[in-house]
Amino acid sequence: MNNPLPLILYSVMSVLTFWLYANDKSRARQGQWRTPEKTLHLCEFAGGWIGGFIAQKTLRHKSRKPDYQIAFWMIVMVHYAGWLVWLIHWQVASNA
Repeated sequence: MNNPLPLILYSVMSVLTFWLYANDKSRARQGQWRTPEKTLHLCEFAGGWIGGFIAQKTLRHKSRKPDYQIAFWMIVMVHYAGWLVWLIHWQVASNA
């Protein structure tokens, strides 16, 4: 893969998503306005799921909400499926 765009996108979105998780946890502790879960999921879907996963493990934030976890892992599966389709297509195209 010669295109660095996916790596850049995943990296930037993961850092942003991690920051959003950390900011949301801080605001929750202070009783302030929270980041909507839809915003977190949108950032995860846009490539930041790795940052979300790391934030859940290190910050222990959003890790015990079943509905949130179901949506999160569905997003992860969509990404895995997308990469699997890309890999299969790339293999088929390179063998043709």
